[in-house]
Amino acid sequence: MKTIRVLIVEDSPVVREHLRSIISADPRLEVAGFAASGEESLEMVVRLKPDVISMDIRLPGMQGIEATRRIMAEYPTPIVIVSGVDMEAMNLTMQALRAGALAVVEKPAASTHEEYAALAGKLCTQLVIMSQVQVVRQRPLPRHIASSDSFTRPPKTAYRLLGIAASTGGPGALMQVLNGLGSDFALPIALVQHMTPAFLPGFAEWLARVTPFAVSMVDQPKMLRPGTVYVAAPDHHMAIKGLTAFCDSAPAIGGHRPSANVLFSSMANSLGNAAVGILLTGMGDDGAAGICELKRAGSYTIAEDESTAVVFGMPGAAVRLGGVHQTLPLGDIAGRVRQVVSESVEANS
Repeated sequence: MKTIRVLIVEDSPVVREHLRSIISADPRLEVAGFAASGEESLEMVVRLKPDVISMDIRLPGMQGIEATRRIMAEYPTPIVIVSGVDMEAMNLTMQALRAGALAVVEKPAASTHEEYAALAGKLCTQLVIMSQVQVVRQRPLPRHIASSDSFTRPPKTAYRLLGIAASTGGPGALMQVLNGLGSDFALPIALVQHMTPAFLPGFAEWLARVTPFAVSMVDQPKMLRPGTVYVAAPDHHMAIKGLTAFCDSAPAIGGHRPSANVLFSSMANSLGNAAVGILLTGMGDDGAAGICELKRAGSYTIAEDESTAVVFGMPGAAVRLGGVHQTLPLGDIAGRVRQVVSESVEANS
C-alpha cells in the first residue's frame, strides 16, 4: 500500500521534530519534507508534490493564510491547519479555512502530556482523510442549468426554521450563504459544523464577525429567534423541539457529535413541513438520512451542487437517497432560500 507523503510547514525546529516523530510513527504516512516559511512551502510543493500538507498558521514572512491561498490557487494540494487554540490563532485559522484549507487540528502537546496520544491520533487521521480529497478547482455551472433536479415548487406553508449542516470546506461556504441571506432574513438558523471541538467556540465568534447574524452556542436549552445562528456546542448534538434548541450528549452517530442527522431528524419530527434544510460541502454521508426525513415530512430541502462543493460526499449522499428538492451551486443557495421563504409567507398571509 502506497504511503501518504506529508509536507510539514512549521517554523519552530522543536515543533517540526515533534510533528516528524508523530507522522513517521504512523505506517500510513511518511514525511516528504519540511518548510520553515510560507515562501519555502510554495517551492517545496512544486518540487516534492506531496499528497497533503500540515500547515502552521503563524510563519515568518508569508503567513500560513497567504501560503494556503497561494497553494490552492497555483498548486492545489490538500491542507490541514495545525494550530493552537488561543483566540488570535483561531481567527487566523478560520481565515485559512476560508482560503481553502480543508480541516484544522489542535497542535499536539508534548509526549508527556495526558492528551498526547489522542491529539497525535487526530492529526494523523486528518492527514490521511484529507489526502484523499480532490482539490482541483472547478468552474460553477451556468445559472440556467445550475440545478440537477427539475424545479420543485415548495409546499404552501409558513416556514419557521432554517437548518444548515456542513463539514469539510464548510466555514467558507457558510459565510457565503449567511451573508447572502442578509440581516433581514425572517427565520432563526440552526447550524451543525463538523470541527475539532476545541475550535468550535472560536468558529462561532468568527462567524459572528463575518456575517450579519448574532451567533449563539447551544450549550443549554435556547429559544430560537430570527437574526441569530444557533451552533451546536462542542462534542454535543443539537436537537430541535418546537422553536427550542437543546444540547444532547447522546453517543456520536457515524463518528459525528454533533451530527447533522440528529438536527434534521429532530426538525422533521418537531416541525413537519415548516422547515428548510440545507446540506453543504462535506466528507461522508452525515445529514443525508436526516434530510430525507425532513423532505418526507414536507419541508423544503436543498443540497450544494457538485460544481462548487469542496467535497461532494454529504450533499451527494443526500441526492442519491432522493432527499433534496433541488441541488444548487453555492452562490445560488441563499437567493433560492430567501425566495422560498418569502413565497411561503405571502401564500399564508
